[in-house]
Amino acid sequence: MDETLKILLVASEAVPFAKVGGLADVAGSLPKALRRLGHDARLALPKYGRINEAEFGLRKVLDSLPVPAGSDQELASIFESVVEGMPAYLVGSDKYFDREEVYGYDDDGERFVFFCRAALEMLKKLDWRPDVIHCNDWHTGIIPNWLKIIYKDDPFFADAATVFTIHNLAYQGIFGPELLEFADLADYGLIPLPPSPPKLEGRGGDDLSGLVVLMARGILFADVINTVSEKYAQEILTPEYGERLDPILVQRQDRLFGILNGLDYEVWNPATDPHIAVNYDVAPLLSPPTLGGRKGGRVGNKLALQRKAELPLDADLLLIGMISRLADQKGFDILVEAIDELMELDLQFVLLGTGEERYHRIFANVAGKYQGQAAIFLKFDPALARRIYAGSDAFLMPSRYEPCGLGQMIAMRYGSVPIVRSTGGLADTVKDYDPATGQGNGFAFSDYSEEALLAAVERALKVYRRQDTWRTLMERGMRADFSWQASARKYVELYRQALKFRQGGP
Repeated sequence: MDETLKILLVASEAVPFAKVGGLADVAGSLPKALRRLGHDARLALPKYGRINEAEFGLRKVLDSLPVPAGSDQELASIFESVVEGMPAYLVGSDKYFDREEVYGYDDDGERFVFFCRAALEMLKKLDWRPDVIHCNDWHTGIIPNWLKIIYKDDPFFADAATVFTIHNLAYQGIFGPELLEFADLADYGLIPLPPSPPKLEGRGGDDLSGLVVLMARGILFADVINTVSEKYAQEILTPEYGERLDPILVQRQDRLFGILNGLDYEVWNPATDPHIAVNYDVAPLLSPPTLGGRKGGRVGNKLALQRKAELPLDADLLLIGMISRLADQKGFDILVEAIDELMELDLQFVLLGTGEERYHRIFANVAGKYQGQAAIFLKFDPALARRIYAGSDAFLMPSRYEPCGLGQMIAMRYGSVPIVRSTGGLADTVKDYDPATGQGNGFAFSDYSEEALLAAVERALKVYRRQDTWRTLMERGMRADFSWQASARKYVELYRQALKFRQGGP
């Protein structure tokens, strides 16, 4: 029997405490899945001002914890909460975290360096020695650096391996060199980074020399690095996707792995979801024609979405849903180019999301121009998002790049067939339908262009008219296993590999 591992997952956000993006879903779900596999997995994150102590049953386990901060020390308080049996430690500091927002402050470098140092010092005071410290994104990239330098001879961390997960390489934690003094690394100087490649379309070309890049430190010092899909792990080795860090990723590619994020099937379950009009599951959905496909399980949700969107009630029209941040990364530049031709097709379109102001203006105009065919909701609305997953026939994700993507997995769980650009996690989860063989579970296109996007939608529309075939695609999506249990087992293998590297093995 494999040895039980002790794992501390360190992240800047985690559900149910604080959520800004997909990182929070991973940080909140993975430790619980690891515990279900028998491992002692725990969580560490900052205690932000928005976190209600009573709501989460927080109890203070350490008060006035001294934390090195530059040439001085500052104090932190450590709170503990237990979520579904999982201990979570929250680092409290009025100075750094008693604020309404999670990110976006001038002192974000100091804030997250302080959090990381407090998390390590906390472990010593609690006398809980993890086998693996699992760091996530730039906010925790300093930890592998410290364990190889400042804590190198500390017996408490002698056997601890580090895993550094890149959730989105575009966000790197870039700060001025003065941060090194606060991080107690001034004596060790800057890490020389390779020259920046020429500026690519949609990519920055700024020089990183003379700057502290916390993402780079995590990559260079961790025992093992991984990304959130196998395809993205390959893509970031290239200048197109490497965000100026591809040379150091290539340098460490023998330590670079890809593991697809999982989906919490208890949270995302159309059979029990309280926010949708009609609950359903794959079995009744795909029963005889009177119950199946567009005639049964999901039709109530589709009609409810059409009412909400003030679209004509028509169960036979293809309804495409999209839930996204409005940004170039998510494919909105090519969607804008394609939108007029898209609206010439026999379909309806519903978009939910917020983002760049220029896209707000463009899609507000789309809503007016195509009233009765397109509905645009420029807001954050989790309940409406679930209704779109349950009520749409197809789900659009034309991303320029997508490290993992959860939208396509949620859509498939709810029986909405994905239409995606084949990149990152989208390529790993959505296989283009081939009418000759009948294989595939969605519609994928490779070229990043409005022409390729339109061609994929037109292919989907053609297949949608063949109800039995469309029902098969729905069934494949709903029966797929993108659960955290499958991903957690791969993380256990990754942790064991990190421990071998830590111990000097191959």
